[in-house]
Amino acid sequence: MRMTFDPASYVFSQPSAATAIRASTVLPARRENIEIRTEDGHTLVGELALPESGPVTATLITLHPLPTHGGFMDSHVYRKASYRLPALAGVAVLRFNTRGTSSPRGTSDGAFEEGIGERYDVEAAVRFAVERGLPNRWLVGWSFGTELALMYGAVEPVASQVEGAVLLSPPLHRATDEHLRQWADAGKPLTVLVPEHDDYLRPAAAEARFGLVPQARVVGVDGAKHLWVGEKQAARVLNEIVDDVTPDGSGAAGLPQEWEGPVATAAV
Repeated sequence: MRMTFDPASYVFSQPSAATAIRASTVLPARRENIEIRTEDGHTLVGELALPESGPVTATLITLHPLPTHGGFMDSHVYRKASYRLPALAGVAVLRFNTRGTSSPRGTSDGAFEEGIGERYDVEAAVRFAVERGLPNRWLVGWSFGTELALMYGAVEPVASQVEGAVLLSPPLHRATDEHLRQWADAGKPLTVLVPEHDDYLRPAAAEARFGLVPQARVVGVDGAKHLWVGEKQAARVLNEIVDDVTPDGSGAAGLPQEWEGPVATAAV
C-alpha cells in the first residue's frame, strides 16, 4: 500500500494568542500526496506543500539523506520546511522518497542504487515541478542528497530547469571534483552549509574542496553537527535557504518564530 499518511488529516485550530513555532507546529498550506514517475519505470511517493494563497516565491526540490542510514522525505529539516515555509515565505516544498525508501507517506518503488539509479529520481522530481508550473526551482540536498544535487544538478536535463542548489552537510563521498567542475561551468548559485562539528567534511576542508566552484558560497555554521539537531540549528538552515531562494529573504531577524493564525500539531 503506497499511501498511508494523509496531510489533509491535520486538524487546525485558531489559538487565542500567538503560537510559538516549535518542532511539531504545522502552519497552513495546501498539501497533497503526490506520485512521481521515473523514466526507468518506478513510482516515487511524496508530498507537495504550497502556500494557501498568493504567489509561490520559490520551489524547493528536496533530496533527503542516505536511506540506508535512516534518511527519508521526513528527515526533520525537510519536514519543518514543509510545515513552515509555505506560510512564512510563500515557498513550495516538494519532498519525496528516493527509490526503495519508506516513510509514513509510503514506500517508493525500486531499491537503493548507491546514487546511480537515483539520477532518474532527481530528474523525475524536477520534471514534476516543471509540469506543475512551479516557479524559481532550487535543489536542496542534505548529506546523501547533496551528492545527488552535485552529480546531476549541473547537467541536462536538470541544469536548465533549476536556478541553483543549497547543500546541507555535504560529505563529498560520491560527488567528485569533476562534478564540482560541472557546477563551475554551469555558473549556477551554490550555497554550502557546513556544520562546525560535521562527521565527514568540516568548514575548512569544505572551503578547499569547493574552491573548484568560483561561485560557491561556503558557510561554516558554529556549533552545528551533521544532522542539524535542535530548533536553533533547524531554524538557521531554513533562514539560510529562504535568504538564498526568495527575493525578500527571511528578514533581518530571520523567519518569524511565532504565528498568529490557525495551527495544527504533528505527531513527532
